[in-house]
Amino acid sequence: ESVVSEWRRPPFPDLDPEKDPIIFQQLDLEHYTDDKTPDGMPAPQGGTAPVIRMFGVTAEGHSILCHFHGFLPYFYVKAMAGFKEEHCDEFCQCLNELVMKEMRGNKDVTQAVYKVECCMKQGMYGYNSGGKSKFLKITVAVPRLVATTKRMLETGFRTQTYPEHCYSAFESFIDFEIRFMTDTGVTGCNWIELVPGKYQVRAGCEMTTSAQLEVDVLWNEFTSHPPDGDWQKIAPIRILSFDIECAGRKGVFPVPNIDPVIQIASVVKCQGSTEEPFIKTIFTLNSCSTIVGSKVFSFRDEKEMLQAFTDFVCAVDPDIISGYNIQNFDLPYLINRANHLKVAKFPYLGRIKDCVTKIEGDEYSNRSKMGSRESEAKLTWREGVQFDALLREQKLRSYTLNAVSFHFLGEQKEDVHHSIITELQNGSAQTRRRLAVYCLKDAFLPIRLLDKLMFIINYMEMARVTGVPLSYLLTRGQSIKVISQLLRKTKEVDLLMPVIPTSNNDEFTGATVIEPIKGYYNQPIATLDFSSLYPSIMQAHNLCYTTLLMKNSKEKENLGPDDFIKTPSGDFFVKSHIRMGLLPEILESLLSARRNAKAMMKVETDPFKRSVLDGRQLALKISCNSVYGFTGAQVGKLPCLEISGSVTAFGRMMIDQTKRHVETQYTVENGYAHNAKVIYGDTDSVMVKFGVATVAESMALGKEAADLVSEKFVKPIKLEFEKVYYPYLLINKKRYAGLYFSSSSEVHDKMDCKGIETVRRDNAPLTANLISTCLQKLLINRDPEGAVDHAKEVISDLLCNRIDISQLIITKELTKTKEEYAAKQAHVELAERMKKRDAGSAPQLGDRVPFVIVCGAKGQAAYLKSEDPIYVLENNLQIDTEHYLKHQLSQPLLRIFEPVLGEAKAQSVLLKGDHTRVKKVVSGKVMGGLMAFAKKRVTCIGCK
Repeated sequence: ESVVSEWRRPPFPDLDPEKDPIIFQQLDLEHYTDDKTPDGMPAPQGGTAPVIRMFGVTAEGHSILCHFHGFLPYFYVKAMAGFKEEHCDEFCQCLNELVMKEMRGNKDVTQAVYKVECCMKQGMYGYNSGGKSKFLKITVAVPRLVATTKRMLETGFRTQTYPEHCYSAFESFIDFEIRFMTDTGVTGCNWIELVPGKYQVRAGCEMTTSAQLEVDVLWNEFTSHPPDGDWQKIAPIRILSFDIECAGRKGVFPVPNIDPVIQIASVVKCQGSTEEPFIKTIFTLNSCSTIVGSKVFSFRDEKEMLQAFTDFVCAVDPDIISGYNIQNFDLPYLINRANHLKVAKFPYLGRIKDCVTKIEGDEYSNRSKMGSRESEAKLTWREGVQFDALLREQKLRSYTLNAVSFHFLGEQKEDVHHSIITELQNGSAQTRRRLAVYCLKDAFLPIRLLDKLMFIINYMEMARVTGVPLSYLLTRGQSIKVISQLLRKTKEVDLLMPVIPTSNNDEFTGATVIEPIKGYYNQPIATLDFSSLYPSIMQAHNLCYTTLLMKNSKEKENLGPDDFIKTPSGDFFVKSHIRMGLLPEILESLLSARRNAKAMMKVETDPFKRSVLDGRQLALKISCNSVYGFTGAQVGKLPCLEISGSVTAFGRMMIDQTKRHVETQYTVENGYAHNAKVIYGDTDSVMVKFGVATVAESMALGKEAADLVSEKFVKPIKLEFEKVYYPYLLINKKRYAGLYFSSSSEVHDKMDCKGIETVRRDNAPLTANLISTCLQKLLINRDPEGAVDHAKEVISDLLCNRIDISQLIITKELTKTKEEYAAKQAHVELAERMKKRDAGSAPQLGDRVPFVIVCGAKGQAAYLKSEDPIYVLENNLQIDTEHYLKHQLSQPLLRIFEPVLGEAKAQSVLLKGDHTRVKKVVSGKVMGGLMAFAKKRVTCIGCK
């Protein structure tokens, strides 16, 4: 206890609620319902009322929980023609009776509909010159009643004064938390200030959580600071990463009601601190030798160890709990194990008192977040960051902790195989120390990776930019971020978002791809790119829900021909001088904020502040690009095919126009040395062969062409010169490679490859390495013969079994169960075989499965020949080299050499000849039978 007390948060200073403000960074919020409220707060009118519960951390590291009272859920419906304000009470009474009848099983609600108010608003979908019209604002008791009340109104509702009418709902899909944040100006992870005299501090006996301070305040009596300037800082947030080890049985995956938890490692540090973690501790079952720099707690009883871990978590009071696969394995396992051992106080790992940490799902499972989850532990008011799920944003061959740590940190886990864990535990204090070091490393690496990849900072900045709670970014999709930004804009101008039925029937044509003129270009190729193409199109042409002229709309009759545009897809939008669209305004504010963030980055000297600004500009960029996708999501909340279709149609037209402008301007007739030719174009860029001999000349003409073409388009659409490829290998659509010149015309920046096996993860490393080396010889060394010789040498090495097995491993993700796949898959069949051999080490759903192809019977399908590389080494199985040549090497090689050598020659030179005739067969190690007595001897292949 004395040791743990040193790790507690610093005590909260004495506070005078009448004089002292409270300032904290809010990390997350949610709502709960309560039928009691503290003195001075509004009492529930309908039996129960929603309360917003906001958790935060002060600049000094104190934890605080704030309860906001008095805010109620509401939505809107379009009023009937002729509706009068004096009938609001009658409307409210009739609607309340109808909803209460529908909700008769809910004893906690005594009044469902609180208030109906008339207000002047305007729907945001479609241009309307008539101005605002009458809407009804419906306020209900608790958030769950919004859907019921909306359904009653949509399906037909009548009062004594007005006949039955089906009302159109607006903004009924807005989350209660998002509504609160929008109405109060709160954004994700911003700083909150509670004004003296406006909040009440709860006494210890009244506190419902383990936070150091708990206060109550009215929803509209606090200050929300925008995350700018000094308010961009980040509080010292405590992050705990942990890992557990279980004493499993051989060949069986650990089961909580049988296999004990033998060690729990924990590492804690503060976000932004450059120092080592201030806590490194290991809880061990039985004795364990001392570990330098770590605190070892040993227990004779497993139940005592589990309870001590809960006490430790509550004392340290972390804001974020992280680790590798903790929410799908470690936490559920601990909870199930504690339940089995009847450790009643264990599952209270969250901050809310008497609230059990629950497991969602039907049964315990080790399936990862990206697969089909059957169980996931939910921490109540501690942010659970499933670190391995965040990593899916990175394109890696393997997502094991070992592989990821090696890729990003150059470090690996301690060398302890899962099969010897139980043996180490049953040994001595020294062997358990070895296991403890292994466990501590597994807890420490996720924190190292969080820092390295700046996940916490980037997600906080995304929450600030989009205005959503931090937890939404971890659990929700993309659309909620755009909805939040739209809601803030519509609120400013009294516009309402409609409820639009989901449709999957509409389709629109995608982006243009100019047919590539394939070949190997031994001359500079300039690349011209449109800057932020889709956002700039929406800005330039004022494309928005609010500017759309609906089909058969009479609004067009009142407009002149210069007041609206017809897009290439045949849709009509009013121009900005008639009405400025909301989406263009949002995009302009995002782009402007990004420019500011990048400008501040250039002058900022503090590394941590610079990383925060970098996270902000990245969040702004992602948010900007997601606006277009939001309008095209047919299963989203606000799909608009007219906008998304018009954007891509403009994009196609602009690519074609760019090609025409460049090819008509840069000609011999106009005084240039050569006729320019666009050899390829894709979505937002074109590749131009100006015919010049040097990179410098191509750069100069590329910049000139970009400025020339930009003048032809409406601002802010801008074509920019980005780079020169020299030489350039154009294989096919979205498949090319070249030396990339941008910062200098003398030295290339890098070798750039797109869509080629060097960057694809579903090929063996042998393929990537071979193609990469061949491209280096072709592009950097300008040595086609050397490239051919290298390819032939590798093919020969492969057929003669001189290639290391690590170069032959293919990885594919296990996304479904065996039964859910339509056809047999090599990695799926292997996973099933591995499960039968050893369920403890077999791949789980969401894992990337590594395998090699071994020899089998003649004509045997590849999915039957896939095998675990470790199993192959242990059993001396023979690799099917012919399969690798045919299915891994031949097509990638032909793709890059055909433009250089020609189709027929590439085939004959690479895949035929002496280098393919010499093959070495390695006899497999076969145990038992007659082969046990067989002996190897040298034989002349000519005499055989």
